[in-house]
Amino acid sequence: MNHRNYITIESDKRGGKPCVRGLRITVYEVLEYLASEMTEAEILDDFPDLTREDLKACIAYADDRERRFTTEQVLKSTKIFRSEKPQVQS
Repeated sequence: MNHRNYITIESDKRGGKPCVRGLRITVYEVLEYLASEMTEAEILDDFPDLTREDLKACIAYADDRERRFTTEQVLKSTKIFRSEKPQVQS
C-alpha cells in the first residue's frame, strides 16, 4: 500500500497535519478511532467520505513514520556513541 497516494499535507488545512485525500479528516483522528476500538464499519458509517483503502493508508502512513523515526533515533545514538571519547583511567 502506497500511502502517498492517499495522504496529503497542506499547510492551510488542519494546521498542516497529514489528512486523508485532502479531506479535513486527519490521519491521527483515524488512528484514534481505530485505537478506541471503533470497527472499520463504524468509522466508514460515521465518515461516508472515507473508504477502506483510506483506513489502510492511515495505518501505512503511521508505520512508515514510525520506521523513519526509529531509524533516525538509531543513527543518532550510534553517532553519539561513536563520537564519545574513550575515558582514560588513571
